[in-house]
Amino acid sequence: MPDLTALNYRIRLVPDLVRFTFEGRVDIRLEAPEPVTQIRLNAVELAVWRCSLKRPDGAAACAFRVDPTVEQLCIDLPETVSGPIRIQIDYAGKINDRMAGFYRSRYTRDGRTEHIAVTQFEERDARRAFPCLDHPAQKAVFDIELEVDRSLTAVSNTAIQVQEILENGQKRVVFESTPKMSTYLVFFGVGPFETLQDHVDSRVRVLTLPGQQKFAGYGLEFGRKALQFSESYYGIPYPLSKMDLIAVPDFAFGAMENWGAITFRENLLLHYPDVTSRSGEERICEVIAHEIAHQWFGNLVTPSDWSYLWLNESFATYFGYGVVAHYHPEWEIWQQFLNGTTASAMTRDGLLENYAIEIPGGAQLVINTSTAPIIYNKGGSILRQIEGYIGPDGFQKGLRRYLNTHAYQCAASRHLWEAFEAASERPVNAMMKSWVEQPGFPVITAGREGGWLVLTQKRFTYLPNDSGQSWLVPVTLLVFGPAGERRRMTVLMDAVEQRVDIGQDAVAFKLNDGQTGFYRVRYADPQNLKRLGEMAREKTLPPEDRWGLQNDLYALCVAGDMPLSAYFDYLGYYASEDAYLPLSSMAGNLSHAHLVAPPGQRAQIAALARPWFEAILGRIGYAPRPAEKQTTAILRDQLLFDAIQYGSAAAEAFALERFGDLSRGGSVHPDILKSVMQTAAWCGAAHEFEWFDRRFNACASEHERLTILSAIGCFRGGTEIERALDYVLTTVPPRNKFIPIVAMSGNLHAVPLLWDWYLNHLPELEQFHPMLYERVIAAIVPVAGIDHTEAVRRFFADYVLKNEKAADVIRLCLERLEINQRMRNRNHP
Repeated sequence: MPDLTALNYRIRLVPDLVRFTFEGRVDIRLEAPEPVTQIRLNAVELAVWRCSLKRPDGAAACAFRVDPTVEQLCIDLPETVSGPIRIQIDYAGKINDRMAGFYRSRYTRDGRTEHIAVTQFEERDARRAFPCLDHPAQKAVFDIELEVDRSLTAVSNTAIQVQEILENGQKRVVFESTPKMSTYLVFFGVGPFETLQDHVDSRVRVLTLPGQQKFAGYGLEFGRKALQFSESYYGIPYPLSKMDLIAVPDFAFGAMENWGAITFRENLLLHYPDVTSRSGEERICEVIAHEIAHQWFGNLVTPSDWSYLWLNESFATYFGYGVVAHYHPEWEIWQQFLNGTTASAMTRDGLLENYAIEIPGGAQLVINTSTAPIIYNKGGSILRQIEGYIGPDGFQKGLRRYLNTHAYQCAASRHLWEAFEAASERPVNAMMKSWVEQPGFPVITAGREGGWLVLTQKRFTYLPNDSGQSWLVPVTLLVFGPAGERRRMTVLMDAVEQRVDIGQDAVAFKLNDGQTGFYRVRYADPQNLKRLGEMAREKTLPPEDRWGLQNDLYALCVAGDMPLSAYFDYLGYYASEDAYLPLSSMAGNLSHAHLVAPPGQRAQIAALARPWFEAILGRIGYAPRPAEKQTTAILRDQLLFDAIQYGSAAAEAFALERFGDLSRGGSVHPDILKSVMQTAAWCGAAHEFEWFDRRFNACASEHERLTILSAIGCFRGGTEIERALDYVLTTVPPRNKFIPIVAMSGNLHAVPLLWDWYLNHLPELEQFHPMLYERVIAAIVPVAGIDHTEAVRRFFADYVLKNEKAADVIRLCLERLEINQRMRNRNHP
């Protein structure tokens, strides 16, 4: 069939929020470069009533059929046509409850359950709301009209052009034409939305449900700042007349960058005083910045195929942090980028079961638990590596060149590489190909031969591999002289082995200076590793390098290159560590080791961690302090519950005292609310569970609801654990059902129950949103499967044949299970 290009969609919808149905008409202008007799559009779960070919002399009815197996509407034209084509389609659909397509979201108002209707179209769900060419390369102009109850607000990508009351009592709302854009970015919503407009930049608004406006100011202000930064940095004005930030109760993802109508989970947009923690505030800012970056990366310039989705998500991830760092440098956000984004990317990318950033077969790409850490986190980390290599000025110039060249069009990876290379005059093209087109990353082994440093690269994986891959690696190197002097060197490693002259007098060297590179380091010389440990103890290395040293060492232990005891010994250099980044990372590593280690070794880990964490908490204070650093507040909440799980009586007494205040109607500082609630569950039983249930049903803040759900995954008693699992299925809203399960996967007392529970409740779990069901599998299998390894493998060998959509996450989880199983077996006393 010859290629067709969509030029314009005129969409008219009449949603019914009582029956949860909608009637629709779409008028599509297409361009056919060659004669055609049939048009195939994407459509699913739509009842098509009639199709017609619009001609200057009238309309001609068209025969049509819907093929649900390939999600297509096939329209047979009454004659052969070419050039401009105009098709009109009348149809109807359901406003579903699956958080995809045109769906309904539930909320409570004055004790009554009510609904709004909103859309979520990425990646391929616009076809659930209107027949279309549902592919990112098919950019078109959209003219949208909604007929809604006169008491409700209608919202779409653009501002309202015409609004009138109809004779039937309904309201007709016509919106301005959109820019040329992809179907997955279209948005329309209906509900009793209230609007808060920014007083500085009237383009920026926050839309909420009734009664929530008082919580919208924080997100509104940062939305305006993020828009201001983006217009300045990218050098291209935001092209729409308004930018709405919309809080949605039921939402499977965190947020969605619909052009001009960005949707968010409530906790990622609304700020509740005395409830939203400082880490919650930071997350609100980071997600808002991420979505606003998409207005340029993805919306203005769109990937020509889903293979290039990283061009959207990697940049939005990177600038999500970059914008926050610009306005809040005191938050040490780039340290959190390393600890969260880069570390999680390396953990995911260290698997044999893997993808390249530019994922093959993009037409069928799905953002899921398996692919997201590569597209978002690894991609963002590689951008940090590139900026470190070509410099901030070359990076910005390259981005501006890329955006200006491809505005309102589609682009592929090479277009970005070419822009970077032209701006920086460095071999970015070859480098980016090596990082974007193949999976994995290298571990660089560094050995010393006199005055020469011998570098060797090999793909890093936790399980053995025989890969012959290599990368073009920008290696940053810090060389220490005998008098303490330092020399910084940059080497472009373009072979499997490379020799670097560091001089006979060099006493030590540190690879990946500043940790901008996406690679691990293995030091072949024990004396060099010892000297670096001494520098870590003396804090003559910055926090980023102290983080990298121990984090690479732990990864090598997980991979079996050295015993876990070697990592514990090396932590002796960090006994007086006081920086967030290395401390948070080490706490996470110890938590993982404690979870998967054999029972005999858990006592050793607890004996190491308990006094150490108590000393840190004693230094920073168990209770939050005025004007303390952002990262101190985040670290405390992490270490407090960790210390309690390792048996700290002092931490437990503090947290239970605070929970006592809370249960008697008092308040707890939001920065420790999560750990206090976790401790209450850890030490509690039926009485505490009843309290959590009452609190969950009464609280108005989604932020607090999520905290409660994390806490109910922390009970130790079997009765309470089983009750919590039942609570997930019977009471927790679909959008959040995975949260207590994820918490239980880190709870040694709950882990033994999870695999059988998963099997016994599989039909209910399979009804979860696909992405949320994947999170359940990813939480349960790698840890709960350790005691059932063969049974788990046998089950999924058959199950994956019946559920191909879950195949990626299943393979990923089985590999993680094997890694954990091997780690446990290696470290048996």
